[in-house]
Amino acid sequence: MEIIKTPDPRLRKKSTKVGAIDDEVKDIIAKMTENSLEWEANHPHELSAAMAAPQLGVNRRIIIVRDDLDDKSNNHFTALINPEVVRTEGKLIKDYEGCLSVPEIYGLVPRPGKAKIKAILEDGTEVRIKAEGFLARTILHEIDHLNGILFIDHIKDEKDAFYRLNEKGDLVPLDYDKNIKDNKDLFPDD
Repeated sequence: MEIIKTPDPRLRKKSTKVGAIDDEVKDIIAKMTENSLEWEANHPHELSAAMAAPQLGVNRRIIIVRDDLDDKSNNHFTALINPEVVRTEGKLIKDYEGCLSVPEIYGLVPRPGKAKIKAILEDGTEVRIKAEGFLARTILHEIDHLNGILFIDHIKDEKDAFYRLNEKGDLVPLDYDKNIKDNKDLFPDD
């Protein structure tokens, strides 16, 4: 399995619920973790914080989230199966997001500061998560993937919201008219 990228139409499909947590689901989770870490190894200035199954072309409601979003040496992820947003709170905060499936583009995405999520863990335990800040942003980003939504969809008409990483790992603005506006790889339906 490889990480699929825009404009692959599989990224725009809504994912189906997982019925039973069987060996196939556990294998998908293992492949997600493996691909996430492999991607990170090839991108020294970036952290692979999370991944959704659709990013591997698997149309199932599964996401993985890194256990420690501040420690790149911690390679453990937690799988959330059939995650649902119960509630979001707080004002919308714009912050940078990137995506393994939208290479070399970052954007200032508005998202609520807090989110309450319900999901099932890999062992079948039902959980409710109260997330804030970067963790809330990360989980909401991945749940968007399960609904066929990419982070760029939240900012597609904002000229000053798109960035890329330079060779030093710094974010620099992208020319909207030249790099974003008519880019069919990013917005194939327009």
